[in-house]
Amino acid sequence: MKDEVIEGKVSMPQTNKGRLKIITVLAVPAVIENFFQTILGFVDTYFVSKIGLAEVSAVGVTNAVLAIYFALFMAIGVAANVRIANFLGANLPEKARHISQQSIVLAAIFGILTGVITLIFAEPLLKLMGIEAEVLEAGALYFRIVGIPSIVMSFMFVLSAILRGAGDTKSPMKVSIVINIINAVLDYVLIFGFLFIPEMGIVGAGLATVFSRLIGSIALFYYVNRTETLTFRKDYWSIDKTHLKELTTLGAPAAGERLVMRAGQIVYFGFVVALGTNAFAAHQIAGNVEVFSYMIGYGFATAATILVGQQIGAGNLEEAKHYARLSTYLTVGSMTVLGALLFFLGDWAGSFFTEDQQVVDNIGTALKISGVFQPFLAVLMVLTGAFQGANNTKFPMYLTGFGMWAVRTVLVYLLGIKLGWGLAGVWIAIGADIAFRAIVLAIQFKRGKWMALEKAPDPESHCHPQTTKENMSACANNY
Repeated sequence: MKDEVIEGKVSMPQTNKGRLKIITVLAVPAVIENFFQTILGFVDTYFVSKIGLAEVSAVGVTNAVLAIYFALFMAIGVAANVRIANFLGANLPEKARHISQQSIVLAAIFGILTGVITLIFAEPLLKLMGIEAEVLEAGALYFRIVGIPSIVMSFMFVLSAILRGAGDTKSPMKVSIVINIINAVLDYVLIFGFLFIPEMGIVGAGLATVFSRLIGSIALFYYVNRTETLTFRKDYWSIDKTHLKELTTLGAPAAGERLVMRAGQIVYFGFVVALGTNAFAAHQIAGNVEVFSYMIGYGFATAATILVGQQIGAGNLEEAKHYARLSTYLTVGSMTVLGALLFFLGDWAGSFFTEDQQVVDNIGTALKISGVFQPFLAVLMVLTGAFQGANNTKFPMYLTGFGMWAVRTVLVYLLGIKLGWGLAGVWIAIGADIAFRAIVLAIQFKRGKWMALEKAPDPESHCHPQTTKENMSACANNY
């Protein structure tokens, strides 16, 4: 199966059963990885909630700002993932190796840059959220602890994406499991103290996160270097402007998409903060519970990006479309079931975090609304991954910008603040945005307007390959 997915030496299956098998082989480890990533946020929120709701809000607003950093790191990862998949599909392993190392270089540059920004501008960035003084003090402290060493976050995003682009979803899964265990143990020990280790509170939560990410980065470096097609070459570490341009050309729209989303999120988070600390704490807790439903979507979106990217690289356009469609069907079915669980068990889940009945009720309301929109979220996540695998990162960016600002942010204000619907209005607005973008992507996919047929220039061969088998073969021969 590994050969079928990565090397292209064995014919890809021509039946839906065979395609479903390959999708599942790639998706399941990614689902498990995302499950444990979700556990990490869940455990962090659980332990921090035992300190106080102000600390929950502090971590929440910090993560909202860090999400902007994540947008940059994820964009580099998206570009690396897609190009590596394209090049392996086109039987250009040396190009895949070179661009993987250049993406690591780019990750280091942005990781250092965001660390310096955190050091200097921690308080001003958090003040943009309009938070109370008590939350600001704790938030700035936590932000600096986890944000200054941003380079480890950057490496984790990009190294995992490199492995996925090569069809290896198991190694990131293994690393995710290990660092979550480490993070959970360190959270307990450093937040509450143990034996000779003093109680550190929110500082301990930050240190646990940083240390676990450091271990994860080291492990991912090991896995990338042991991958036959990606083993590091000394000469590939030198900055290559052509490859960096190739990565930024593809990654910039993906970064733009996430930055637009996070900028809008900061604005509507401000509206949620205006509802009060308890409402914002309920919003954050509900978000951490809801994220469990995302793990299926992310897993199948990962599989869709890899398989669509490899089929595009090999010039098999119809196969790319088959994989995108089947991945979407599987995800809609799975996330509908998860949506039902959120709808019926939301209040029960909220009671794990707080005994405040008003907060528990708000959590339950938010999760019921989220459960209704899960099928739309499934379509949105997988088709976005398929569009990216098809080298089309621009349309999702434009769509996200319109949905976030013209739909979500406006409706959060109208429903949550103006009409007084509170947290329920906020989550209805979020669901409306998700549904709108999912429908638009589905229409574009059905119309065949989802592939970017003109690919990025091939630096070594100086060709501009179209997504046809003949042109990809010509570029391979030139290389």
